[in-house]
Amino acid sequence: MINTVDILNRGMECLTEGLGVVEAEHFISVIMREKFDYTRWQREYFDAMAPGEFHDKAVEYADGHPYSGNAERL
Repeated sequence: MINTVDILNRGMECLTEGLGVVEAEHFISVIMREKFDYTRWQREYFDAMAPGEFHDKAVEYADGHPYSGNAERL
């Protein structure tokens, strides 16, 4: 299991790689200031989708990001 520090480090790496340092800091400050609710935001996003759109997007993502890990069935 990944510990909290590792998750935070990976998250910051993703933010800084995708946004750059300044925009990553701005993103974090907005989330903290607005008491951002990720679950509600995602709910609103998915509720606005047309029927079947989620499935289509999931298939598109899976096709573009094939699994290359070393999964182990438990």
